[in-house]
Amino acid sequence: MELARQPESRYLDLAEDFIAAKPGQRADIGIDPTRGVLLSLLIQKPDLLERIGQGGIIGYIILLLGAIGLVVAMVRLIQLHGTGRKMEHQLHDLQTANADNPLGRVILASEQSLAGNLENLELLLDEAITQEVPKLEKGLSMIKLLAGVAPLLGLLGTVTGMIATFQTISLFGTGDPKLMASGISQALVTTMLGLMVAIPLLFLHSLLASRSRTLVDPR
Repeated sequence: MELARQPESRYLDLAEDFIAAKPGQRADIGIDPTRGVLLSLLIQKPDLLERIGQGGIIGYIILLLGAIGLVVAMVRLIQLHGTGRKMEHQLHDLQTANADNPLGRVILASEQSLAGNLENLELLLDEAITQEVPKLEKGLSMIKLLAGVAPLLGLLGTVTGMIATFQTISLFGTGDPKLMASGISQALVTTMLGLMVAIPLLFLHSLLASRSRTLVDPR
């Protein structure tokens, strides 16, 4: 009998391998000794998309913020990598300053000072470096903010899910646990999503901060 919904792919793969086996060849197969009871429980298990959907609108907001933070982090990593390569090339050719990298722009500022007044050299260099540092640290505060907001949104989802659960209990009692499953699922799923988003973003923020500090001060 074909089920209305199929179980996980690992069980389907067993069946496909069993059907594709040649005569005399061994192949594993899953058998339900309860005559369908276990299978009926397996097909009720939610998949990944359904599990995410249990988090409700707060869960989708958490995932959206996580996607934004991941895109910003990847873009900044690529930009910092390119900036680092340009600065390395500039270090090997200090005589020809290039304005496409922070080090080259600082050298150009010092050359302008040498052409004018030597007493202003230190001030011009400090000003040039001060202008370049925020460019290298761009996006770090945003990633850190998203990493902090994600678990807070997860906590918000936990609170709203528990409120929904208690409202269900007050209306229908505790006779049927399935009535409370939706609120409890939202509470747990949003907490999980918040942590899943916050942990990678914290690592990416630390990586980006370390990379930018290395470019600002290689010592």
